Amino acid sequence: MIHKWQSRDTRPLLKLWLESTIFAHPFIEERYWYESEPIVRDVYLPSAQTWVWEEDEVVKGFVSVMDQRFVGALFVAPDNIGQGIGRALLAWVCERYPDLSLEVYQKNSRAVNFYHAQGFRIEDSAWQDETRQPTWIMRWQADRML
Repeated sequence: MIHKWQSRDTRPLLKLWLESTIFAHPFIEERYWYESEPIVRDVYLPSAQTWVWEEDEVVKGFVSVMDQRFVGALFVAPDNIGQGIGRALLAWVCERYPDLSLEVYQKNSRAVNFYHAQGFRIEDSAWQDETRQPTWIMRWQADRML
């Protein structure tokens, strides 16, 4: 079910990203996400290693790792949340990279709690000027899990 995304057609990923990011971030205006789509499509996705969870040729979730160390995206279709897809995708990349970090909005407590349950720990905080929202910088290390 998990496999590397090798297609140049990012439309399925962008559709899932937009749907799930709006769902997960009700504290940020939807307009911001629509305005961010070109940079996700043209900069972030092409520069990342991406794996998808696909069933019957439908992408249900995906994870992207940038620079061999930064989880730039982990998104699951809202209808599929709670089915283990996010946990499986995150475990997949943790098996391949021994030291990962990510940034998550502090108000997204569901995601913060999820990452914490997967072994990520808060290391720092940041501020996003574009959204005017605080974030947590979280990190996972394989040797810390032994």
